[in-house]
Amino acid sequence: MVTQSLPGPPTHARILVAGGGNGGIALAARLHRLGEDDIVIVEPRAEHHYRPLLSYVGAGLAAIDSARRPQGRVMPSGCAWVRDAIAGVDPEASQVVLASGATIGYDHLVVAAGSQPDWDAIDGSAEAMHTQNASTNYLFDLAPKTWRLVQGMRSGTAVFTMPDDSCPCAGASQKILYMACDLWRSRGVLEDIRVVAVVPTDTVFGVPGVDEELERKIDEYGIELRTRTRIQSLHRDTGTAVLDNDGVLEELDYDFLHLTPPHAAPRWVAASGLSSETARGFVDVDPETLQHRRYPNVWAVGDIAATPGSSSGGALRKQTPVVAKNIRSALNDKAPRARYNGYTVSPFTVSRSTLVLAEFAPDGTPMPSTRLFELRKERALTFLLDRWLLPQIYWHRILRGK
Repeated sequence: MVTQSLPGPPTHARILVAGGGNGGIALAARLHRLGEDDIVIVEPRAEHHYRPLLSYVGAGLAAIDSARRPQGRVMPSGCAWVRDAIAGVDPEASQVVLASGATIGYDHLVVAAGSQPDWDAIDGSAEAMHTQNASTNYLFDLAPKTWRLVQGMRSGTAVFTMPDDSCPCAGASQKILYMACDLWRSRGVLEDIRVVAVVPTDTVFGVPGVDEELERKIDEYGIELRTRTRIQSLHRDTGTAVLDNDGVLEELDYDFLHLTPPHAAPRWVAASGLSSETARGFVDVDPETLQHRRYPNVWAVGDIAATPGSSSGGALRKQTPVVAKNIRSALNDKAPRARYNGYTVSPFTVSRSTLVLAEFAPDGTPMPSTRLFELRKERALTFLLDRWLLPQIYWHRILRGK
């Protein structure tokens, strides 16, 4: 893809996209395909990551290089790329402030800046990531470390955590749990490893049909499941996790910890007045139109949008055409009519060759995309789709607005 090069930031854009990740690029490409030719994407990173592959990197089933591309190669043609960071937004003046100090005015702003690990949410979590026995697949640079720890594990206690819905595709955090157990079983060491899974939900995930499949695998691997439990704090010096189960605290020493941290929106979102008390720092949008509740020329997609339920790449796939259509309507002085139905998806690799696919509404009600196959059942076909086909679809279709 060829992106317009600019001698400096423009002073105004018809459509300004804050963020060059999955949502920002896919939406900008789709809008350009619909005929919009004044689109500016603000993105500071030089490298673009396909995050769903990081679970496979952490399990030794993918190379880290397969999950990244130079940012310039994935930017959509016909759009201008400003390589800078957003420092703030003045929604009253329809203007963004960049980290460099420059400002860009806009007719419409799409916030697609994602979310980031909230290390303040769990005391000691950032420090724990620097130790030799803890890692997370939610940081690009640490996924290879996860694999080193998994393949080196022979005995002891392994703890895996799932956070709340603030985390992108929270259920996918369990993928490494099952893939690690399958590896340890194949090597004959699983019986010597105490595996503990910590989830905040009342059941293993909360989607009928999916829970039953996951519980079957949990029993098969001998995993200790701690429901309604969160990590309160971590102590790096002793390798201890303090668990909080409805106010009852328990100290658990670990030899290997895979932590999936809670996430938060960038601080400039709340500082710019784009959030609200109920949106918890994320962009306060109508969950169906994805239009800001107070500023009609502001929109949000993906992790940073305050929509109910769990964000995911599958949810973005439904959101981007909705926002593209609604922005086009707004530019023509028409009311936004396209609606996002709340669909999201979470893939669970329950072994190193099979997968359970959860498709659901914000309240956990199943929302299957097909009636031909029961995707909530353990299948090799869905594993092949998630591991091999979807990355190609992402690089060659989704990022091109198709």
